[in-house]
Amino acid sequence: MPWNDPALVEDIARPIVGIGNEYPAAFELDWHQHRRGQLLYAARGVVVVSTLQGAWVAPPERAIWTPGGCSHSVRMIGAVSTRSVLIEPDARGSLGNHNKVIQVSPLLRSLLEAACDIPPEYDVDGRDGIVMTLLLEEMVRAPIVPLAVPFPKTVEMARKCQVFLESPTPHDTIDLWSAHLGMGRRAFTRIFRKETGLSFGAWKQQACILVALPRLAEGVSVTTIAFDLGYESAAAFTTMFKRLIGVAPSHYRPGGLVRIK
Repeated sequence: MPWNDPALVEDIARPIVGIGNEYPAAFELDWHQHRRGQLLYAARGVVVVSTLQGAWVAPPERAIWTPGGCSHSVRMIGAVSTRSVLIEPDARGSLGNHNKVIQVSPLLRSLLEAACDIPPEYDVDGRDGIVMTLLLEEMVRAPIVPLAVPFPKTVEMARKCQVFLESPTPHDTIDLWSAHLGMGRRAFTRIFRKETGLSFGAWKQQACILVALPRLAEGVSVTTIAFDLGYESAAAFTTMFKRLIGVAPSHYRPGGLVRIK
């Protein structure tokens, strides 16, 4: 696929353009931004997008939306094949001004694959234009899924979240965090939910997913990861993982990072 540099296609007079790339395991894209919004989909492997507001993770059958002008970095977990589209801010398929993860249906997956084979200066009135229009419509209809680890706007609270991601302390509680921040329990829970959209417990679960995925790709056992993250058993961790991701954690161990059929 020749259209793999966003800078070469961002200013083409089309509402949407597709780009595809192949990345080796553990590859990282340093902080950057696009003028257009970007939907990033990993046809193989897992991608993690980080911004100053939080982190978003997308295994196969999920895709991450990053609005135009949002500075972000991207980390590849396993060898990754990306299929993404860059969309003008006023186009029908733009998903707004906030990062999010959406469900990728079989139809949307096929459209994303096709978009990356369409020349950037395609005929908007021809078949290629029809494919792109349908892709935009499918994006709008795609459900949002909870694979985000957003940071609160409150600076000290956000710093605690960042430290947790860098070095998880699984037995941390609301009482411990609120005391450390000099806040009452009720005030902490109210502000945390208001600024992240998640309860503290739900946030910790999603943070654990984000921390677990790279370790799974490195070959660390599910049992080791489960105990390190404070779960009483591998089975308890697996149940939580499957509920949020849709597959068992073993799927992301070496040899398992393939597209879900």
